[in-house]
Amino acid sequence: MAETLGLLLPHLDERQRRLVLGAAARFYGHGGIRLVSGAAGAAESTVARGLRELERGGEGDGRVRAAGAGRKRLRDLDPELVPDLLTLVEPDELGDPESPLRWTVKSTRALAAELSRQGRRVGHDTVASLLKAEGFSLQATSRTTEGARHPDRDAQFRYINDQAKACLADGQPVISVDAKKKETLGRYAVVGREWHRAGQPVEVRAHDYPEKGALKAVPYGIYDIGADSGWVAVGCDGDTSAFAVATLRRWWDGEGRHRYPDASRLLITADAGGSNGYRVRAWKKELAAFALASGLQVTVCHFPPGTSKWNKIEHRLFSQISINWRGRPLTSHEVVVSTIGATRTRTGLSVHAELDAGAYPTGVTIPDSVMDRLPLTPHDWHGTWNYTLRPEPLAPEPPARPAEFGRFPAGDKAPAWLRHPSLTGLENPAFDDLVTRYRDYCTAHPPILLPGKRPDGGPGAGSRLLSASDRVLIAILAKRWKTPRTVLAALGGVGANLVSWTARETGADLEALGHTIQTGAIRATTAAELAAIAGHRPPSDQTE
Repeated sequence: MAETLGLLLPHLDERQRRLVLGAAARFYGHGGIRLVSGAAGAAESTVARGLRELERGGEGDGRVRAAGAGRKRLRDLDPELVPDLLTLVEPDELGDPESPLRWTVKSTRALAAELSRQGRRVGHDTVASLLKAEGFSLQATSRTTEGARHPDRDAQFRYINDQAKACLADGQPVISVDAKKKETLGRYAVVGREWHRAGQPVEVRAHDYPEKGALKAVPYGIYDIGADSGWVAVGCDGDTSAFAVATLRRWWDGEGRHRYPDASRLLITADAGGSNGYRVRAWKKELAAFALASGLQVTVCHFPPGTSKWNKIEHRLFSQISINWRGRPLTSHEVVVSTIGATRTRTGLSVHAELDAGAYPTGVTIPDSVMDRLPLTPHDWHGTWNYTLRPEPLAPEPPARPAEFGRFPAGDKAPAWLRHPSLTGLENPAFDDLVTRYRDYCTAHPPILLPGKRPDGGPGAGSRLLSASDRVLIAILAKRWKTPRTVLAALGGVGANLVSWTARETGADLEALGHTIQTGAIRATTAAELAAIAGHRPPSDQTE
């Protein structure tokens, strides 16, 4: 129609064009005026006027406007109008910093008011016409920027696609997992609208601030890609890895093993973060237990950071759930479960929902000794994102090394002259007795190890561990003579950080033994000063 009108209208006068447009609008019926107006680029009032004339038998006032007649357009009368308008709607950094439009919504009425403030008489409808003529339209923000992109982002997408296609072709289950946003239970407003009798909306709280002690609903979902079905567990506690894998286990026992009786492996696609993130140790440990119990070889492929919206569960399951409970207050866990379970689509999606009232505490840590024993095989391509858990028990725990060997290696690193009674304040028998008591104390009171802390020394200890005698000696010299750690490190041939750690930890242990280190009368800040106190003469090449 637009092409036909474009060929015909230039050969007609004003009245003939109006009648042709009215006839076309009459042909299309309801909505024809707007349709013809858009196709011909004419005003809707012009099309409506032509339609009225046709309904009166084509009788009009008989006047035909000559070419170029009528009031001049504002953009022709004021050549600066359009450039000034474009300046107002350009990005803020290009506009006038003093203009109030810099911090307000740039509606056509606000733009018209600003142009009027500049001395022009222009209405909001004229502003809208000018903007449309310049290619502008009302647009919302677009969620397209992902931030920093990993260089292997697209390659990881292709890898996930290849893994999924291979599993589906073999009849193996492929699922997408994720946790939906937590919901506060109560009569709070929910985005969307529902049909109700006019003037009788559902009454909710005036504010969305949750009450103290308000209950939460934690939906964790599993979307079966091959079967186009969802399974959602609504938790009452935290969104933890234990909760996530418990939902997976319930899905497998309730649906998965019946739908895939011959399955030998399971492919899981997951986000990079959250309770099922690729860096979460508890997620991998719980998955290892699930693989052993189910007999499945579990492969996990994580989406790169910042790309969670591409996970199929987001737009295949969670979006439909949000549509189903729009405008409906989520007053209890039962309402959430029932609303999720009633979610259906015309394309065949079905959802099973159930309540999980179990407790899943947070703050659970998995030590290195457990992670090293997991039956986990990283893939050759990005092993941190892609890995497989075999249905095997944890590897046997390696035998513990003798405490004496692990904590106190044989051989002293500090030179013998540093044990002079003038430096330690103890005669040699008394010093040896203190070292023995310290060693026995450490054996009876092993340190409490935090996750990731070395069991055989301080930070950065490596192979340069200190004997019990060296540790006692460093603690005494550091406190008695205020000798800098760099000097003690050079004398013992170890790192300065190890000296600091040893002085702090061993000093506390000596205090627990009841031994008080007497502070010297002077400070010995160099090796030469220590040697002078002990009456030791180092070789000339070691004096410095």
